[in-house]
Amino acid sequence: MATRALKSALLEPQGTQSVSLALVSSLLDTLDKPLLLAERTGRLILATVQARQSLNEQGLLELDRVNLFSDLLRRDSKDIFAQIEMGQQEVELDLTRGDIIFEARIQWLPEPDWFVVQFQQKTEQTAPDATPTQLTVQELLQEREITYRNLLAAYLRLQEVNRQKTVLLGSAAHELKTPLAVIKGYYDLLLTGSIGRLTQKQRDILEESKESCERVVRLVSMFLNYSALESGKLVLHLRENDIWDCLEELAKRWREAFQRKGVRFETYFDPALPIFRFDYQKVQQAAANLVDNALKHTTAGGLVALRAEPHFWERRVAEAAPVQERRRARLLRHNCVQVSVSDTGPGIAAEHHQEIFDDFVRVDPNTSGMGLGLAIAKRLVQAHRGKIWVESEPQRGSTFKFLMPIEPS
Repeated sequence: MATRALKSALLEPQGTQSVSLALVSSLLDTLDKPLLLAERTGRLILATVQARQSLNEQGLLELDRVNLFSDLLRRDSKDIFAQIEMGQQEVELDLTRGDIIFEARIQWLPEPDWFVVQFQQKTEQTAPDATPTQLTVQELLQEREITYRNLLAAYLRLQEVNRQKTVLLGSAAHELKTPLAVIKGYYDLLLTGSIGRLTQKQRDILEESKESCERVVRLVSMFLNYSALESGKLVLHLRENDIWDCLEELAKRWREAFQRKGVRFETYFDPALPIFRFDYQKVQQAAANLVDNALKHTTAGGLVALRAEPHFWERRVAEAAPVQERRRARLLRHNCVQVSVSDTGPGIAAEHHQEIFDDFVRVDPNTSGMGLGLAIAKRLVQAHRGKIWVESEPQRGSTFKFLMPIEPS
């Protein structure tokens, strides 16, 4: 546009006179663009106001001494002429002045043999980072907010799926509980011989079937307990109970299972075990899960030991109490009961000591079970304000322990 206007002003006659350079300069100043007019030698003939301001900023104050090729374009005139002679209507060059980049568009007017140069500042090399950086930070904040909302929505969906899974698991276990109880009752009835005499082979088959039925009953009971724990319906019935009676009853119930597998089962309950408040059924269930786990991983000829004894749990003592008072209290009386179940099984590597108490985790995939026994035991113990852990090394067996405080928190 500027070049065509310049050609029209210089070459097209207006009546009988041509327009003067001063008038052309005034007209081009209205375009608000930096334009230069130079001869073939590079001497400047005309410069608009914007072009003069740009030259002054670069320290080129005396225009008469400025050469287009050597001072401004910093290119050899032969290179530019060569491109024009090849038929290019316009030659574009990028010029760098400090931190500023200019784009120069050069056109040749053949009739007067002049060059018209239009300058346009592109961007500053340092300035452009400011606004995009601010925009990038703002965009990152918006993306973080969107990501957070998406994660929250996904978490809520997972929570709902987990709730539905728990409800389904509990419903299925509840429906299986009654028919399994009837089947187990018929096994007991048949084994008593009240319906008819049994051969030894028939008795062996019934006992094996009864054992499988009892295993399914324990799984169903575990599913029901897990469903209750997951849904937050766990209620502790705290009463003054004897932990000795609780564990002794458990041991009598499990002795037959140990005899069938050929594993020795030993118990030791300290005579000094106190009577304290706890949920009889829940503690018995936690200990039963540990015994079941030990029997499952102990081969024939091995040993499983169930022990219970008074214990001093230092964390149960008030933090403000001095060390001497804690030691004196330890000598006077115990503040919890420690229950432990040891086995001579394959042991557990240290890296699995924490995760084995998570839901549906089985260190050995070849074993039976759903990986819920230890998880349920952990929740039941923690509901009593206790703690549970394992001490084990590979090929050296395992010892699961849990503490039950005998004093109110």
